[in-house]
Formats: sequence, structure tokens, C-alpha cells
Amino acid sequence: MKRITHLYASLLMLGVIGMAAAAPAANPASDYVTVKQTQFSRNGHAYYIAGANFWYGGYLGAGIGGDRARLVRELDRMRALGLNNLRVLAVSEKTDMKSAVSPASTAAPGQYDEQLLAGLDFLLAEMAKRDMTAVLYLNNFWQWSGGMTQYLNWFEGSPAIDPNVTKDFDDFMDKNARFYVNGAAQAEYRNVIRKIVERTNTVTGKAYKDDPSIMSWQLANEPRPGNDKATPAQKAAYIKWIDETAAYIHGLAPRQLVSTGSEGLAGSAQDSQLFLDAHATPRIDYLTYHLWPKNWSWFDSHKPDASWNEAIGKSRDYLQRHVALARTLGKPIVLEEFGLDRDGPSFSVKSGTRWRDRFYKEVFDFVADGAARGEPIAGFNFWAWGGAGRAANADFWWKPGNDFMGDPPQEEQGLYSVFDTDASTLKLIKQAAGRLHALERKAPSRPSTKPAAAVKP
Repeated sequence: MKRITHLYASLLMLGVIGMAAAAPAANPASDYVTVKQTQFSRNGHAYYIAGANFWYGGYLGAGIGGDRARLVRELDRMRALGLNNLRVLAVSEKTDMKSAVSPASTAAPGQYDEQLLAGLDFLLAEMAKRDMTAVLYLNNFWQWSGGMTQYLNWFEGSPAIDPNVTKDFDDFMDKNARFYVNGAAQAEYRNVIRKIVERTNTVTGKAYKDDPSIMSWQLANEPRPGNDKATPAQKAAYIKWIDETAAYIHGLAPRQLVSTGSEGLAGSAQDSQLFLDAHATPRIDYLTYHLWPKNWSWFDSHKPDASWNEAIGKSRDYLQRHVALARTLGKPIVLEEFGLDRDGPSFSVKSGTRWRDRFYKEVFDFVADGAARGEPIAGFNFWAWGGAGRAANADFWWKPGNDFMGDPPQEEQGLYSVFDTDASTLKLIKQAAGRLHALERKAPSRPSTKPAAAVKP
């Protein structure tokens, strides 16, 4: 926070000068998170991500239908744990699908809910006060925020597919890949990108593209080329879409980073060459990957003792393979989603977290130990912060008007949320954040910039 004169501070307190009306001071380049070789840098020092997924942050910030008092408390609690980065949903699309959040920031092409966008303004302003940075994703491969299937509904007239209803995720993924080659959908997607990236924050008066608290723009949450049987044509379209969309965002916001939001190999048809080809473009500044041992049938929470060893072995291998891919491309990598359900298994806030804690410790040790060795590991965002949110219904499914939690409406509320009463998990998170921040204090960032081109194996 820059120092201001006593007179100006007094005027601000008296309300003579409104923040939104005042011309915001330009931020020096050092305020932005940048890439130095395989590391993040900020203000001349190494910068490690110790973060959470907080997809609903903008929803809490909305003046109508939100809960700004709760948002402030959640941010204070996360900051006290040492968290410095939040991954947040920037836009959502109105849909009739029952497993999607409502309301949505985009009611129809070109029609935006200003209250929800103002909620995102408020969130970013409050994060800046706490020296926290944001990763904002601009679309969703999955249906829980409308996402790509809703774009196809608008511009193809095809049904918005809800795989929670059809139970056919392979078909959903295959059909959703049409988004990348639909010209009208892509044109509207770019309109939305421009709308958000060039938006002026109504709280701070600062354009989003000029806000260093926005670390990265993300193309989408978990974009995939299709299902695991994606065709060569689908893979080529996916690679082209990543390169061209990232270039478009960089043209609008050249001082901020761009990432894909990829799950890694799980979101790349299990094809390491596809992951490398999709992320080799210099327009993608760093890599992401996600780890879901239960979702991928590695861990059986009904038989935790019997399935643990296999699950953690496969998890370690998955983590190591992605660090090797990052080393090949010469870019930092962030483990930006991972989680495990509660003991029982149960969705109740009263249930234990023994197995989750064991899993978190394994992941945190891998990240911190690798970063300390100089691996291209740039940090973590666990999934997800539930905080003070609580499930309202006996079946644990979300309905409009319920608390927002870390679990989106496509999942039972409490499945992967970390609550403010999960004392043992919170302790692990705080320790992990402390280990990464200790590395920041140990040495300045590396002097040279990221490589101009990536090298394939």
C-alpha cells in the first residue's frame, strides 16, 4: 500500500474524495506477478502461491444477494492462515440446468448482471487490502456455471447438457469440444473476455487490466479437448484455441499472466505430448494441474485403509510426472486443485478429516520439498474454501438461496469443502503456507526471464 499525505487521507475519511472517482495511481511493474525462469516473482522476490479455490468470492461480494460481511470474515481468516492467492470464477452463464449456480453474471449474450460484477469488484478491492492476488477464470468446461455447454445452447441451439442428469460424461465432454470451433461462440467468448478484462472496478476506480492484484487470467476451469478418445482434429482445435485465446488476452492485459486452467494429463486425454503441445506456446506463462484420487477411482473412501497405499502411490507418480513436464517446458507449475472427502464418507461438517489430512500432508510436503530443491514448483491452491458456509438441506444438495460453499452445485455440499471448524486441516494449511513463504524470504528471485520458447522432449 502506497503512502498518502495526511490531508488526502483525511479527505478520504471524510468522504470528500471517493475512491471510484479518484484517478488511481499507476502501479510499478514490480507490483505485478511475473515469471522468472521456472519461478514467480513479485517486488524483486520469489513469489510462491499458497492459496485456495474460492470460486464464489464474487457472489459473496454482490451488494444484493451476497454477504459482504461474511466475505470480509472469510478473507481475514484465510489471510491469517498465510494464504496469498485465490482462484475465483469471474463469469457464469444463465442456464436451465439444475446443477448450475444461479443467478449468473451473463443472462444472455451481451446481457450482464451488474450486481454480480460489482461483487467481483468488491472482492478484488478487499483482496488488494490484504495483499492477496487472484486467478480469474473466464469460462468453465463443466456445467456448474453454465460454461461451454451453455454457449453451444445459445449459438447452436443444442441442449445444454447436464451430465449430472444424463450420467454420460464421455458424451458431455465429446460434445462440449464443439465450443472450440464454433465461430459465434468464440466471438461472444471474446466479447466477455474484453468486458471483464477492460472493466473498471467500481470500488477502486482501477481497470482490471491495470490491477496487479489480478495475477492471472485463466482461459477456463479444466478445459479439455474432448473425452479420453479425443480425435486428432479435436486435439488440434484445442491447441489452436489455447494459443489464440491466450494471445488475445495478452493483447488486452500485457502486464498480467495467462494460464489455461488445465487439469494436466487427466484433462489432456492422458496424452503427455498433447499437454506439452498445448502449453508450449509462449503466450501461456505457467502450467497448472489438478489431483483428484477419489474422482479418478484411485481412493475408495468406503475402504480407506485398503485403498490408501495405491491411491497415494498413484498420486505421487502423477505429481512427479507433471513436475517433469514443467521442467521440459521450462515453466512454473501450480497444483491449483486437489482434495479428498471427509471420513465416513460423510458430507457433514461434524465428521472427521483424518484421511483428508493425511492426503493434504503428502501434497504439501511434495510441494514444499520440491520448491526448496529448486524444482519448477510454484505453489498450490487446495479445493476448496468452505469457511463459514453450511449445507442447508438434508440431502446436502445446493439450492438457490443456500450458503455458498467450496463445493459447486454439481456436487454435494460438504464433499470437498474445508470449513472454518476443521482445526487439524487448517493447521496443516497454515504450516504449508509458512514453509513456502519462508522460501520467499530466503533468497531473491532469479534474475533472468522465462525462456522465449519451450523445448520438447
